[in-house]
Amino acid sequence: MVYKNIICPVCGGSCDDVQVDLDTENRTIDVQNACKMGNAKFQEVVSSHRILKPTIRENGKVKDVSWEEALEMAADILVNARRPLFFLGSETSCEAQEVGLHIAEYLGAPADSNATICHGPTVMGIQESGMVGATAGQAKNRADMTVYWGVNALESMPRHMSKYGVFPRGYWTKRGRFDRTMVTVDPRVTPTAVASDLHLQLNPSSDYELLSAMFTILNGKEPHPSVEEITGIPISVMKQTVEMMKEANFVAMYVGLGVSSSYGKHRNIEIALNFVKEMNNYTKCNIGALRGHCNVAGFNQLASYLYGYPFGLDFMKGYPRYNPGETTTVDLLREKDVDAAFIMSADLVNHIPADAAKYLADIPMICLDIAPCPSTTAADVVLPGVIDAMECDGTFYRLDNVPVYFEPFTDSPFPETKSNEDTLKQLFAKVKAKKEA
Repeated sequence: MVYKNIICPVCGGSCDDVQVDLDTENRTIDVQNACKMGNAKFQEVVSSHRILKPTIRENGKVKDVSWEEALEMAADILVNARRPLFFLGSETSCEAQEVGLHIAEYLGAPADSNATICHGPTVMGIQESGMVGATAGQAKNRADMTVYWGVNALESMPRHMSKYGVFPRGYWTKRGRFDRTMVTVDPRVTPTAVASDLHLQLNPSSDYELLSAMFTILNGKEPHPSVEEITGIPISVMKQTVEMMKEANFVAMYVGLGVSSSYGKHRNIEIALNFVKEMNNYTKCNIGALRGHCNVAGFNQLASYLYGYPFGLDFMKGYPRYNPGETTTVDLLREKDVDAAFIMSADLVNHIPADAAKYLADIPMICLDIAPCPSTTAADVVLPGVIDAMECDGTFYRLDNVPVYFEPFTDSPFPETKSNEDTLKQLFAKVKAKKEA
């Protein structure tokens, strides 16, 4: 059966025009309008590698168990731990993340998400400076200049340029690519840089210096000549770029991990945000981050309006605390400051430093996921996950922080649960029962 206008649950683009032809009898699925990453995700519905049964590790051996038995053991691990870590991944809905946050609050535990090891510095920069933002639709309809800074959009978010950034025909950009100027700032010659009108190939980790120099030029002053050697960009090219931005009607600037993860971290983002604010004295200009996971922005939004902080929350004292470098996942594991872990919709073992991953594998760990990965291999309890936007409904936040409601085109394969939110509610009920007993 063919289903239209399905939302893709892979990256922050949250493409909403995917068409799916699902054959449940032959267990095949044909996907239209999705990129390669999106197509691979949709194949998980019929994949033979799908986790379909709960498992537990007993005496060093993994065995299949009933749903109730797995939940009981998971609840025991969380209740008996003095300080369990909740890592609520971004490959699931805000509704599931919210229940996870409430469990962490109830147990006085730390709770974190993907931003802690990706766009965390971007969020911290926004906290420092505020952000001149815009929806993806505004950029599509208005922007006649697009700047990709520290991001290879063609490979990391393949449909961004065709759906939002460069090629689509908008209300005031009726000729699409021909009505837009595209600039890429990147130390490497990426496919995105090759497709650009202007590529500023700066030296690695000199983003702060380049932004500072452009800020100086914007304020009508001459940057110090040494900036050419530091950044590898001639001052004349910096001036050309600033003039191009000032003469544009609407500039859409997108930053990636190349900015927030190089030397300077959140200070790079902070000065970029201030530069964009100053640019609005001359023309319309906005800035946004290309978020890698479908709902990584959702956790930041959710945690902020529930508890006041975007990630790295710690409820140990009975109220939320936030101190990146202390209450964030890698730091908690490196300092061996937690004694159990609950990981949902994320392969944490595979994406953190080796010493932190080793400790994580040594402590009691519960994983809720849809497919085998290093985290599920090391886990003591594995709960099968339900695929959001395919098997259950819920909410994602798109890369521009716009909430997007998604609906399923098939049902959960598990009679015991309808969604990851449902699974966490069942777990929360068991945790409360054991804690209060």
